Amino acid sequence: MQNLRKFVAPEIVFGSGALSLAARYAVNFGARNPMIVTDEGVAKAGWVDMLSNELSEEGLNPKIFAAVSQNPRDFQASEGASFYRENKCDVILALGGGSPMDCAKAVGILSTNERGVRDFEGVDNVEVPGPPLICIPTTAGSSADVSQFSIINNTDLRKKFAIISKTMVPDVALIDPDTTFTMDPYLTACTGMDALVHAVEAAVSTASSPITDLHAFEAIRLICAHLPLVMNDPKNAEHREKMMFASMQAGLAFSNASLGAVHAMAHSLGGLLDIPHGECNALLLRSVVEFNYSSAPERYRLVASAMNIPVDKLSSSGIASALAEKIESLREEVGITGSLSSRGMEEAFIAQLAENALSDPCMVTNPRIPVLTEIREVFRNAL
Repeated sequence: MQNLRKFVAPEIVFGSGALSLAARYAVNFGARNPMIVTDEGVAKAGWVDMLSNELSEEGLNPKIFAAVSQNPRDFQASEGASFYRENKCDVILALGGGSPMDCAKAVGILSTNERGVRDFEGVDNVEVPGPPLICIPTTAGSSADVSQFSIINNTDLRKKFAIISKTMVPDVALIDPDTTFTMDPYLTACTGMDALVHAVEAAVSTASSPITDLHAFEAIRLICAHLPLVMNDPKNAEHREKMMFASMQAGLAFSNASLGAVHAMAHSLGGLLDIPHGECNALLLRSVVEFNYSSAPERYRLVASAMNIPVDKLSSSGIASALAEKIESLREEVGITGSLSSRGMEEAFIAQLAENALSDPCMVTNPRIPVLTEIREVFRNAL
């Protein structure tokens, strides 16, 4: 028998046209002045206008907050909460990738709790839930639309921190694959690899369970099959839908099984160097798998099998090598080339990055708990 495990998820509507249901849900939540949290890229793609028009047609008065950057900052969450109060908003709709959705979650809890956003860092530190939250993802990767995580950048320390709470789970996720057609190729690649890392880390997490395994391994299979295909044929609706479905599956897995060293290290990198999160994950995955493998060989064997590696024909060491090579070849096939050093990473940064990563809550469920010198070496290997 397994230890007790809980599983949390929002109400999910998946499929083409899901975005068009946003106004109906906002009305059902009693909205009059809904707040749309988004970013400039999503606005330029036309999705903000579409959502705003849908809300207006229902007699609502939407207010748009688009001051969200990649790796959302603590002050942006505070500004968003002030915007929410000043405009007498009552429901939040997050439209975009992980950054707007993470920021929207933080805005929500700041609007109902008299505390600074940094005070919520850690697990189960949110006393009062935020207002109703509807998430509409426009990328197939972050899975913030189904997770109990919000990742915010502490700008004083240049360090990302995690707010992990059941109150961070959105009320509704409207997952519409059509929104991903406006992603450029590199964003498609980075968010797809982000979803893969979510699934792999959930699969080998010490908090995994048969329930999360259902989602993690299916996500791995779908991503390995469809990410290269969507890169070659970005207008193919089937591949886009499969990647969006994989992202959802990976999110349900990691939200409930948590993550590991890849994310702990990526949060550290993103906070210090402002590298896109999915790109960080893609560049770190191989080095972390090589570090972890000996502590969870049977779990990684299942991961390798889901990646279509012929594990029955290989020894344990052979599986480890094949898995590392598969990760590397997939990353390069989708166009994420080079290493951390080509993104501005230097040897001089490693000490600080390693300290920040070691204190990240995602490290708690990594299959191998490292010491500081080991994390430094993993960073060095990814240079």
